[in-house]
Amino acid sequence: MKSRILLLFAAFTVFAAPPLFCLSLEELIGPERALALLKASPETITEIQQKNPSPRLLPRHEELQRSVTGILGSLGPNLFVETLSLYHKPSVPQDSPAGWSEAERTGLFNQLTAISTLTGIQYYSESRKAMRTFYESSQVIDNLSGKKPLPDPVFSVPPGLLTLYARQKDLTFGENIYCFDYHTGRDILFFTQENMTSMSYGIITAVSKNKFRTVMAVIDAEDSLLIYAAAMAKTVSFPGMGERIGNSFTNRVKAVLGWFTGRADKVFL
Repeated sequence: MKSRILLLFAAFTVFAAPPLFCLSLEELIGPERALALLKASPETITEIQQKNPSPRLLPRHEELQRSVTGILGSLGPNLFVETLSLYHKPSVPQDSPAGWSEAERTGLFNQLTAISTLTGIQYYSESRKAMRTFYESSQVIDNLSGKKPLPDPVFSVPPGLLTLYARQKDLTFGENIYCFDYHTGRDILFFTQENMTSMSYGIITAVSKNKFRTVMAVIDAEDSLLIYAAAMAKTVSFPGMGERIGNSFTNRVKAVLGWFTGRADKVFL
């Protein structure tokens, strides 16, 4: 039977009840960086690299590290933007178990797959010095040809692995098809996004097909969610273009972080 959405259930596991295992913020990113993140206002740290990039903000989580370093090795990007952000969970009773509950984990996963809700989010445009719409439209589609739109999937239990295709119209890079690969663990939810079509900046192909990746990870960190986001691309090398694209990607990553924070509120508040 032909599935409308490609579901990959390898490593599918159902957990009976909370608590779920999680690490502290200090264990995930080290005490010095944890302190810097807590002192930042807003609680976000960003790194941008354009030559021989390597992870600087990557949390100490084996599955996520393996994914990000694997992408860096195969893609060989000349642009790498990383961001760490902190989302504080509402206070819980003292006798409650540490870490997210199974219901919260499921709710967060369903927010990450709510691709249509990216429609209309705003980012700061460096060239215009003003806020601008990021995605004019964003929707799940049935396959790479992108002919049939589908509703955002909703799960009662998050699958271990999931692949979705999406058509997104970006006011800077035009309409493109992307592949989203989701990974679910006991203490982590993350996806990687890959461009399946070339991304153009005006008449210039800024990023060729399969040369752009984003990663967004949500890690349970006791009383908080640690959110790691990265954008990696092998971009064109015209003078000044790398810096312009770098600034654009940085502000876009921050816009997606803002989007997720709003979605997380629907789970915890």
